[in-house]
Amino acid sequence: MIKPAKRTEVVKEYYFSRKNKELAAVRALRESKGEPALISLGIGAPDRMPPLSAIEALCETARRSDVHVYQNYKGSPELRKAYSDWYAKWYGVQLNPENEIQPLAGSKEGILLLALAFINRGDKVLVPNPGYPTYTSALELVEADIVTYDLLPENNWEPDFEALQRMDLRGVKMMWMNYPSMPTGKAASQELYRKAVKFALEHDILLVNDNPYSFILTDKPLSVFSVPRSKECCIELNSLSKAHNMSGWRIGMVAGDAELISSVLKVKSQMDSGMFKPMQMAAVAALSEGEEWFEQLNEGYRERRKVAGRIMEMLDAEYLADGTGLFVWGRVKDNNPLLTRLADAEKLAADADLSLSRPEDGVAKSKGEIISDYLLYSTGVFITPGCIFGSNGRDYIRISLCATAEKLEEAYERIKKVL
Repeated sequence: MIKPAKRTEVVKEYYFSRKNKELAAVRALRESKGEPALISLGIGAPDRMPPLSAIEALCETARRSDVHVYQNYKGSPELRKAYSDWYAKWYGVQLNPENEIQPLAGSKEGILLLALAFINRGDKVLVPNPGYPTYTSALELVEADIVTYDLLPENNWEPDFEALQRMDLRGVKMMWMNYPSMPTGKAASQELYRKAVKFALEHDILLVNDNPYSFILTDKPLSVFSVPRSKECCIELNSLSKAHNMSGWRIGMVAGDAELISSVLKVKSQMDSGMFKPMQMAAVAALSEGEEWFEQLNEGYRERRKVAGRIMEMLDAEYLADGTGLFVWGRVKDNNPLLTRLADAEKLAADADLSLSRPEDGVAKSKGEIISDYLLYSTGVFITPGCIFGSNGRDYIRISLCATAEKLEEAYERIKKVL
């Protein structure tokens, strides 16, 4: 009898939330048959431990009697200073901890907060294709007019600012950018940020830089705020999820000019009552980790990336050999023999009394979906199809590095056996 709000009609349940139901069914089926367990190379959730210092700070602070009450909406002074010191040390950027930093319950929360704080119905927003699906869904919820811009291999997976200049930019209020790029793995550069800031200043656009992967497989983390005048037009999201293996803790931040941050806080303060103090102190401890932490972190990811690259090569998919971030992104070639196996995948699913996830009505399955479905049902290995990140990802597959090198090796052997 009670109909949901119309805004819910334009968004779907998040892809990995939906897909996890299918994966759970495959996992249970394999277990019932005594087959090796499902290996998921899908979502980017780090599987290793957070810094021990963060866990100890959490436990120690939680034993205090004065930390279990509502906290400051702005976050504790200690946490804001820790973020400020972190930016100064690693990015060479000065942020005022008093009014230019707002702690968040993970940077994903910030995506919706920014849409609510700055976008009116009908405002135009530039969104990358391929890109993180939550940018689009958050904007759809606030009834924005989404304008996608292409990221293409021939342009090194960077925005074509000359093409953007030729577009009708009237009514464009915001632009989303994400480097190191998810899903492509393209690294950030000072020149890219310089071009982006110049474009935003020329057109009075709020440039949002989503920056959670800046420590993963990169020699030097970069921030958009390293560009002069960037605070006039930019805001940046960051997170402890990837850099400190703390995705489940939900600790992130947004930084920018004091007036912009004030607008974000105005919305956020209606939605929660501040982060649990022991978690804030754990974040302070994590943010103080030195070079040894990041060297150890990336040593593991380099090993995993080698195996993921071998899987891509075995699947005859072209991939970015020097990519960064938590994923390997590969293009499925037109003559890939696995593209003939859609019927096989559907039969395997039917035999298991399960249903394959379906594309939109009237849309043929993408190359990435065919390979992903076939591998899932024939080997128990899940690889993400690139189409979920936009139309420019239809020919691609993505492998997450959030599985041990041993698990990746096992996935390699299972796929090799089927091929």
